[in-house]
Amino acid sequence: MKRNAIEDLINWKFSEERKPMVLKGARQVGKTWLMKEFGQSYYDSFVYFNFDEEDELKSIFEANKNPHRIIDLLSMISGEKILPGKTLIIFDEIQECPEALNTLKYFREKANEYHVIAAGSLLGTLLAKPKSYPVGMVNLLDIFPLTFDEYLEAIDPVLYSYYENIHKKQQIEEIFHNRLLEVYNYYLIIGGMPECVDSWIKHKDPAKISQIQHELIEVYENDFSKHNGKVNSGRILMVFRSIVAQLAKPNEKFMYGVVREGGRARDFEEAIEWLVSAGMLNRVYNVAKMEHPLPAFDKLDQFKLFVFDTGLLKHMAGIDNRAIFLKTDYQFKGPLTENFCLQQLRGQFQVGPRYFSDKNNEIDFVLQHGTEIIPVEVKGGEDKSAPSFKKYIAEHHPKHALRFSKRGYRKDGDIINIPLYLAPKTKELL
Repeated sequence: MKRNAIEDLINWKFSEERKPMVLKGARQVGKTWLMKEFGQSYYDSFVYFNFDEEDELKSIFEANKNPHRIIDLLSMISGEKILPGKTLIIFDEIQECPEALNTLKYFREKANEYHVIAAGSLLGTLLAKPKSYPVGMVNLLDIFPLTFDEYLEAIDPVLYSYYENIHKKQQIEEIFHNRLLEVYNYYLIIGGMPECVDSWIKHKDPAKISQIQHELIEVYENDFSKHNGKVNSGRILMVFRSIVAQLAKPNEKFMYGVVREGGRARDFEEAIEWLVSAGMLNRVYNVAKMEHPLPAFDKLDQFKLFVFDTGLLKHMAGIDNRAIFLKTDYQFKGPLTENFCLQQLRGQFQVGPRYFSDKNNEIDFVLQHGTEIIPVEVKGGEDKSAPSFKKYIAEHHPKHALRFSKRGYRKDGDIINIPLYLAPKTKELL
């Protein structure tokens, strides 16, 4: 599988401002594979150290602060001379050794000629506590499950070559539109977790996908109790298990009372923060105004939470595969489609997506592109636009107004209709 993040790592390798690189992301999104693939393809060699598997490694970092001494010891352990700029040094599961995480600042200060990359599960929760990692001394890169375009390239390289060349205002022939919609339906079921995609390529067995997703959710739920630190693991689990019910409500806004009757912010806000920091949930704030700069108008007490992978959300919601393929208007179609769009939009724009909701109107997502504010509507089928979306456009005349749906790629009056499968190319198509 090719991952778009490889481009970020290549830029990092040749950057004059390069610092040790830390990859963040939920467990099993492909961080280890990515680091090894990068080392194999773009360096003479790489050395790999896993702090979860090799306990004795920790003693090196506990006893030494000098990066050159550490390099000598790591060379002896790996049986290979580590050369500046030619050998990639990989630290995996670095959260198991806080001293190693802290040592990255000494690499930056005293041995920056060595190329160091590190990753770990639930690192975001550590990085949320500034004392536990070298602030300003590392580069950070978020790694997510495969986006739709990465998935398409892995599943159907020929169709991907057509997809890759779709450009602004292009007419998409019906035969390709229908084929891409079919792949989109499969993506809703399989999602972007590398293990699921790999299994589908090899076996084409939906039961195996379901089993992998079930096991992944069990792994995550076990992690909550293992790595939670001061946060109550029972509350983390309750929030995580409430997501389907939260999104099934008419307005999807997160309600503490859905987690537990009488629940309040003070009971669960730390648990939410932990899940967002761990990369397990994506949080989208409601904004008081759809104006630049969007974050200035965040209502911090009003937000929606989505799952970081659409396939996992589909499994958690218990949606039958037939519902997705038979084009019926099944319950939960809207939230699942919004989850998909958010997963594709994340990382495309410098400012993350928001949404707008007041007593009279609701806009599914709001994007900031430069100083431009873009209203976004998400439709799971070919449905027409909601009245509040049309009303906003009529009153504010935005330069762009986007509707994601199963319709073709075209302009409908003031609205640009983007087929759902083109969501990863949104920025490119503006």
